[in-house]
Amino acid sequence: MNNGLSRRTVVKSGVGAAVAAALAGLMSRDAGAQDLVDEITIDLEVEPPTLDPALGNDLNAWSVIHSIHDSVVNISADGTVEPLLAESVEFVNPRVLRIVMRADRTFHDGSPVDAASVQTAIAHIRNPDVASQIVDNFASIETARIVDDRTIEFGLSAPAPYLLAQMAPWLTPFPASAEETIGTAPVGSGPYRFVSWTPGESIVVEANPDYPVDSPKGRPIAQRVTFRFVPEPTTRVADLLSGSADIVRSVSPDQIAAVESGGARIITQPVTGIAFIRVVNNVEPFVSADVRRALNFAVDVQAIIDALQHGFGAPLASLFPEGGLGYDADLAPIPYDPEQARSLLAAAGHPDGFDVDFEHTADGATDVIEAVAGMLGEIGVRVTLRPVEQTIFNQTWKESAPLRYVSWRPLHDPFTLLNLLINEKGYLSSFSSETVQPLIDAAAIESDPESRATLYRELSRALQADPPGIFLSSLVAHYGVAADAPAFTTRPDDWTLPTLRNE
Repeated sequence: MNNGLSRRTVVKSGVGAAVAAALAGLMSRDAGAQDLVDEITIDLEVEPPTLDPALGNDLNAWSVIHSIHDSVVNISADGTVEPLLAESVEFVNPRVLRIVMRADRTFHDGSPVDAASVQTAIAHIRNPDVASQIVDNFASIETARIVDDRTIEFGLSAPAPYLLAQMAPWLTPFPASAEETIGTAPVGSGPYRFVSWTPGESIVVEANPDYPVDSPKGRPIAQRVTFRFVPEPTTRVADLLSGSADIVRSVSPDQIAAVESGGARIITQPVTGIAFIRVVNNVEPFVSADVRRALNFAVDVQAIIDALQHGFGAPLASLFPEGGLGYDADLAPIPYDPEQARSLLAAAGHPDGFDVDFEHTADGATDVIEAVAGMLGEIGVRVTLRPVEQTIFNQTWKESAPLRYVSWRPLHDPFTLLNLLINEKGYLSSFSSETVQPLIDAAAIESDPESRATLYRELSRALQADPPGIFLSSLVAHYGVAADAPAFTTRPDDWTLPTLRNE
């Protein structure tokens, strides 16, 4: 994501508000468009393990977290960073980031949203007892100095042009008095207030009457929202068609016709995100880049898109999708060439192939995963599929199988994905590369937006030559919506039922 920030650029309140997107199903962009409906019900795929923003790492958790909380900054519909709770955000110089908070915002308990609450949030993320997986994304912050009630300055150990993109999903201020229950009964400043959580069933929120009508997020459209946990895709569709749900997440392409013929609507939103198969390179035979390249040659991505995704999505040339920083329109995807795959495997010492375990979430894209496994089998790579519950999946990256199906969003700025999964020091990484690592390091501290974009394009080519995965396709989100549901907007990072998905 090129957020347009130079060394002295200031992102001011109101900039980009007209194009800001909203929480799907919960928010309206037109403040005067409609009165609040009494209640809507949304079917999510899984129950969030926590509502702690420092630990939220999938769309289902973020659907609720970003209903209850506002972040310091927001990612707008066009992928740029804009203030949300902040009035202005300024890189005073490459190593000092100044944030001035809005004067009129309060938390749901009535306490002010101020500089101290930003300090509380960053300290919470970095608290070792919290064990946040994204703590390294904020490692460049050395000091958090309160200048006055509304102003805080972060002193950085090195330039961190990616920092604002990390703040959008994760830096959600909250009152210090609410820290003890932040994961189970959160107090935020967002459009909805937490009401209740019935484990295994639902989470209920209600509209915040004090939420500003001119917020970049939009405004609430329902007085009360119930998030239900419905892992079975066909059950979510049945809920929609029976009228027991107003909005359902993740309608599979092969269910679209059934939804529409049943009288409901489908909203399709291209997402600045990707699906790929993570491949480690710290165990044999995947130490060899040729073996990992062979896996890419073996998979007919376009056939998968056409047959299983109903044409939605585009083949990836690397880890960076169109619309995101690092995308290179001149870099072609690795072609489907099983003969080349077999040749590479033979040259790497595996003419008869090998056996490998392949992990994926139990409710993931099983048809795609099975198709990939079958294609790998055609070149002698004998795959054992191992489905894992999503909560366990997100906790076991280091101990996981060599192959692992992943979808990841947003990728306006690729820092988070690279820092966690590809960087040799990454919290979740089992990958290292002498050609890739220097480019990751250089891009992370490059302050000039154009120079940074150039480095990521170079990195895109380096990742294709020394691949950390099998590149599949860009993402497209499908929501099922009742015919009489209130109008709402979607956004290209799918924060709606919002942003990072690790499947």
